[in-house]
Amino acid sequence: MLLVAALAALSGCASGPKNTAGPVPRVMPSATQSPDRDGPEANPPPRLASAPDAEPTLEPIRVGGPNKPYEVLGQTYVPITQDKPFTERGLASWYGRKFHGKRTASGEVYNMYAMTAAHPTLPIPSYARVRNPANGREVVVRINDRGPFHSTRIVDLSYTAALKLDVLRGVTPVELERITFDAIRTGAWRREGDAVRVAAAAPTRMPVDAPPVVATAASAAPPAAVEPLTLAALQPVAEAIADAPPARAVTAPATPARGFWVQLGAFRVRDGAERFRKRVATEMDWLSPLLAVVSEASMFRLQAGPYPNRDQARNVAERVRDGLQLVPVIVEQR
Repeated sequence: MLLVAALAALSGCASGPKNTAGPVPRVMPSATQSPDRDGPEANPPPRLASAPDAEPTLEPIRVGGPNKPYEVLGQTYVPITQDKPFTERGLASWYGRKFHGKRTASGEVYNMYAMTAAHPTLPIPSYARVRNPANGREVVVRINDRGPFHSTRIVDLSYTAALKLDVLRGVTPVELERITFDAIRTGAWRREGDAVRVAAAAPTRMPVDAPPVVATAASAAPPAAVEPLTLAALQPVAEAIADAPPARAVTAPATPARGFWVQLGAFRVRDGAERFRKRVATEMDWLSPLLAVVSEASMFRLQAGPYPNRDQARNVAERVRDGLQLVPVIVEQR
C-alpha cells in the first residue's frame, strides 16, 4: 500500500473543487506531441491569462489522508497540520495534459485550467500566494496535491497559474506564502493597490472577574441579515485541524469579512465572550481556528466563520447545537 501511495503521489499535482475555469475540458494532444510527455494541449481555452485567482475560504485541514507523513523516492515528507504562517523561496515547475483529469493527492480531479498547485508539505486543502520576482506577477492558488518531488523545486503549478506568472518556459524562481485562517477571516490576504495587508491578530488579555451576560438568540441578532437555525438533516462537516495549536483570542474587525457567520452568543462585556470562546475551543477544537469575537455597538458577539454559503453555515450550526446544547443563529455579512 505504501508503494501504491508513493506512486499515486508521484502521478498527481492538483486542482480544487472550486473549478473557476468551468468544467474540465477534454485535452487532445497535438500531432507533434507524444501522449507520454507532459505539456500544454494544441489549442488551450481562450482568455486564460485573465482567469480569476482562487478565492480563499476557510476549509478545515483534513485529518490524515493527504496530510499524513509519507515517503517518496527515499525521502520522507511530514505535511503541516496546523494553521500557521509559511513562506518559502525556490523553483516553480508546472504540469499539464499528462495529469489532466487524473486524481490528485486530495482525491479531487486535476484540471490544468483551474488555479491550483501541488506542494510537498503544505496542508491540504490550503491557499497560497505565489510571486514571480522577475516580473512582479502574483497569483493565489489552492493547494490540493503533493509534489514536486525534486530537491530544488518547491511548487508545481497548474497550467493556468504558470501562464499567469509567465513561467511556462521552464522552472522559474518564485516566492510562496501560505494564506492563514486569520488572513482569510479578516480579509487581510487581499491586495490594496501595491501594498499587502498583513494579518497580525494578537492574543487579547482580559480580566476574568466580570460575569458574562449571554443574550438570547433573538436579542443577539445583529442588524445584518439573520436567519434562525433550522434543524434540517445535513451532512456532517469534515473534522478540522489535527494537532491544533492552543486556542487564542481572535478579535475580528468592526466589519467582519463577507460571508455567512454562525453566531454562538452575545455578551455585554468582552471577557464573557472571550471565556465562552475558550470553552467552545476546548469542547469543539475543530471549530477553534474559525472563532472570532466581533464588537458591535455595546455587544461582543462570538461567531465562527465566514463560510461561503448558507448551507455550510447551517452544517456547522447543526454540529454546534448538538455539541453545546444551544441554538446558534446564522448571520450574513454583505
